[in-house]
Amino acid sequence: MNDTTASQHASAAQNGGLPALPDRMPALDPSTWTAAQRVCAEEMIRGPRKGVISPFVPLLRSPELCTHVQRTGEYLRYRSAIGLRLSELAILVTACHWQQQVEWAIHAPIAMGEGIAPEVVQALAEGRRPAYQRADEALVHDFTQQSLQERRVSDATWAACSEAFGEQGVVDLMGIVGYYTMLSIVMNAAQTPPPADRPMRLAQGPSAP
Repeated sequence: MNDTTASQHASAAQNGGLPALPDRMPALDPSTWTAAQRVCAEEMIRGPRKGVISPFVPLLRSPELCTHVQRTGEYLRYRSAIGLRLSELAILVTACHWQQQVEWAIHAPIAMGEGIAPEVVQALAEGRRPAYQRADEALVHDFTQQSLQERRVSDATWAACSEAFGEQGVVDLMGIVGYYTMLSIVMNAAQTPPPADRPMRLAQGPSAP
């Protein structure tokens, strides 16, 4: 086995057995940052993320876009009206739909830390609908899946979510689904690799029903 083949096998093992794809937009050396990139990066470093994490590595090529995106995400991830537990679930369901390994690797352990049951996370990872024990989690799942797969939300799901979360909660949930869809498209196109220190991976195949 030559060095290239060995490296490919190591990368695939690190990626949960999946074939490793070349990173089209790897991290920029900070010494090469433009003034605008530095301002954007330093805002993230000072904020709750504490660094230029995976989704913003490709986005930093467009620093004004990156600045607006990361500010939107800071609200949706940390302060949304539906709370951290349900926000993290919506992120996972969205990551499953887009087969987005970076978001899954980052957010699956966070979701469990916020109270999403490990069996829920496992079912999603395997492409199955979880047997939810909490009604609010089933609502978030249905709203997210309908938004992504059917491109519509049924009257029944809309009414139930509006009653459970209020109008601000529904708007924030839509924002989370849309925001993490955008990040998924960016990282799928850029072939951003999942972080090596976050070993959880999605199974390859259809998204959860």
